[in-house]
This record gives sequence, structure tokens and C-alpha cells, in this order.
Amino acid sequence: MITHPFQAAFDSDHVDDDTVDDDHLKEECGVFGIIGDPEAAAHTALGMHALQHRGQEAAGMVSFDGQQFYSHRGLGHVSENFNSDAVMERLKGHAAVGHTRYSTTGETILRNVQPLFAEYEFGGFAIGHNGNLTNALTLRKELQHRGCLFQSTSDTEVVTHLIARSEATTIEDRFVDALRQIEGAYSFVCLTDNAIIGARDPLGVRPLVLGKLDGAHILCSETCALDIIGAEFVRDIEPGEVVVLSNGEVRSLHPFPKHSPRFCIFEYIYFARPDSTADGHNVYEVRKRIGAELSKESPADVDVVVPVPDSGVPAALGFAAASGIPFEYGIIRNHYVGRTFIQPTDKTRHLGVKRKHNPNREILDGKRVVLVDDSIVRGTTSTKIVDMVRQAGATEVHLRISSPPTAHPCFFGIDTPSRDKLLAAQFDTPAMAKMLGVDSLAFISIDGLYRAVNEPGRNAEKPQYCDACFTGEYPLPLTDHNAGSMPKQLSLLNEERR
Repeated sequence: MITHPFQAAFDSDHVDDDTVDDDHLKEECGVFGIIGDPEAAAHTALGMHALQHRGQEAAGMVSFDGQQFYSHRGLGHVSENFNSDAVMERLKGHAAVGHTRYSTTGETILRNVQPLFAEYEFGGFAIGHNGNLTNALTLRKELQHRGCLFQSTSDTEVVTHLIARSEATTIEDRFVDALRQIEGAYSFVCLTDNAIIGARDPLGVRPLVLGKLDGAHILCSETCALDIIGAEFVRDIEPGEVVVLSNGEVRSLHPFPKHSPRFCIFEYIYFARPDSTADGHNVYEVRKRIGAELSKESPADVDVVVPVPDSGVPAALGFAAASGIPFEYGIIRNHYVGRTFIQPTDKTRHLGVKRKHNPNREILDGKRVVLVDDSIVRGTTSTKIVDMVRQAGATEVHLRISSPPTAHPCFFGIDTPSRDKLLAAQFDTPAMAKMLGVDSLAFISIDGLYRAVNEPGRNAEKPQYCDACFTGEYPLPLTDHNAGSMPKQLSLLNEERR
């Protein structure tokens, strides 16, 4: 659900100047759906809490009680929108779908908050989407030419119009008809009058799992959303699979030819919560193995291993265990950082990083330090953290990154800058080390990353994952981008965000 550049007239791409810089990529949403549960709304809200890391700027829910659909959507975190008895009591029913969204700020963004809802001749339909449709602009222009009126600037709305124009007889067939026309990476969770329908793109780039709670069935982005409500993990939805949850049963459809899966490898590096299981692998253990592999590939003669919290912690633990160098929390993260009403000035703007991270001087002073982080995007935050660690007395600062250099934008649902804003696309590793102010810099190799995910290495002819942000080898067509409709990956970013 990406807001594209041509929609700037509708959505503000302004980001508050006081937003804390974050030199990480941003996931683009979490989805959750449950049916057959008298507490559907409450369990959906809890599931959305567990998926908050996948989208932190808006949240929405649609429920159904057998007669009527109810909805609540708002900007901000789940806890800010689903925190009152009045809201939860209004979301009646035995079925619900929820969505957490990461996107722009601005007053007009509310109409893009999902789940989107449509009222068809055959009944109501709510849809939540994680991913990005790479031919959405092309389809949108065709649909507008045929007279379709769009109410949002989200690529997801294209699907609702394709369903409306389908000549198939059942909602499942209409949905499949729409899926056959879209391109890109997606996981959908939809609510109808009598079912929840889920779908995963044919390459399985974006995650989707099936769970069970007593007699209720659940679809969600990650297993951590099942854990929070005490639900049982059943299985991953297969790439290209469409599932229909209705009357206590699960029906599985396979409308697409089978392809070699290309699950997003960045889920293991950063996006998924460490306590989730993704594509059969415990994310926390994978991140530790990545750190251990990084230690073998790029050792550092230092006194202490320090993670850049929180995402660098598991890899740093693996690095420390493999190298025998002590692990220490040399940087402490403030978990209560939010937007502030303080107007930043040139004098105070550089202090933004200290709102989020603060050095633990007793650990750093007089030490040779290796910092372990998951990625470098623009490098702005990394530079500030390195400077902060030196100011705290570190005699040497070495930086180890648990992903290969991010040199290409993602078009499949991840918030990335255009290529000319990616540090690794502009400079080699020695030049980046000099710019960041570190004594040495090293990234894990692409083969090392694959070994850490328990694969023997990257097969150039048949890679097991989507790794386009590292290799530039996109496994899906980029119709809009290649047609010049997307001159940039996103209009959502400005220099202050990274």
C-alpha cells in the first residue's frame, strides 16, 4: 500500500523536522484477520499490537456481526486508536480484519488507512494489504479511463475496482480474477459477509501465516501475532495460495502456476520481530547466525562488541559468541521516543539522535569498540552514532553490518529512498568508512547471509530469496517504474527521515 509520486497533490510528503533520524528501511504494513471468534475485535487489536513494528503511522479495523460491518480507523499507533471501551464495543461481531500501516503524515492521509471497505451488489468487502503492486498506476489509469472513481491514493484500491468489474459469479472467483491482473508482492487479508479470504503473491515475497484459536481461524503477517492471543500456528500460506476461511473450515485454492519462492530475505535481517518464525526459521536464531558468520568473514581486534539497539542485538550476540569478545550494551535506547512539539533549530537539530540513543560511557571509555547494526541506508544516523561513541571515549570504532550493502531500492513494499540516496549505491566500502568516521567497515557477504539462513549459498541462476535490494536482480516485473510512472521509488521520504 504505497502512496506513489504522482499523488503528491493528495498526500503530503512532509515529515516533521523533529522526527528522529532512523537509518533503517521501513516495512510497509501488517495484516491480521480472524473469523469464528466472539471476541474477534479484541483479539484483532491484540494481534495488531504485536504487528505494530510493521507499520506505525496508522491503524484500522473492520468487523462483521452477520448483519452489519463496523469500522474504526485512525492515524497513530494501535494503542492510540483502540484504547477505549467505546471503540471496542462498537466493533461487534465474530469476524474482523485489522491493519497497521507505515506511510506519510498529513491530514488527508486518513482516507488511505486500511482496511479499505467497498459495498458491492453481492455484499460488503474489507481488504488489508502488505506489499506493493508494481503495475498499480498502469491499472489505475486504465480503470479511470473506464469511469472508475478512486477514493484513496493507495494501490490497494485498484483491487477493489478490479473485483467490481469482474464478471465472475462468486466473490472468491472475482478476487482471483483481480489477482490475475496485478503484479508485485502482496499479502492480502479480506473480510466478506461470510468468510475471510487471504492471498499471498506467487513468489511469496511478503509473509502470511495461518493460525487457530479454539474454533476460530486466523490469518496474519507474523507468528508473534498468534502468540499474543494464545493461538496455535498451523502453517505458512504457500506462495500463490488463496485461502478461504468460512464455517470453521479452511479451503485452499491454487490459481497460479508454481514458481520458485523468493521470500524477502530482509525479513530475517530486520523486518520480522525476532520472536517470530518466518518461512520455517526462528528469526532470532537466524540473526545470531548472521552475526556469527559476519564475525568469521570480517573479524575485528577490539575489546567489546556493542549492538546498535534494538535491531542490532541478536547479530551482535552472535558476533560476540563466535569471536569470544565480550558483548556489552554500550548504547542504551530510549523506547519512549515520539514526536515532539519542540521546534528544532540548527543548534538543537543534531541532538535528535540522543533522544533515541545514549552512550553508556562506563562501557565505551578507553575501549576499542565494534558496533554491530543491521543495515546502512543513507548513513546519517550511523554517522551520528559513531561520533557519539567516540565522544564517549572509545579509542577505536569499527562497524559491522549484518546485511550486504543496500545499493538498490525495493519496489515490493519496503520504504526505501531512490538509488541516488542510498550510500552503498554511490560509494565503495572504504569511501563509506571514511564518510562514517569509522576505523573499519564491513558488510556480510551475500553468500554469508545465505549460509546464515541455512542455505549453502546464493545460486546465481536460482536464488532462494528476494535479495534485489542487494543485487539489483528484481524477481517481479516493474511495469510502472519501467514506464516512467515511478521516477522515484517513493515520495514518502525526505532528508530528515534517514
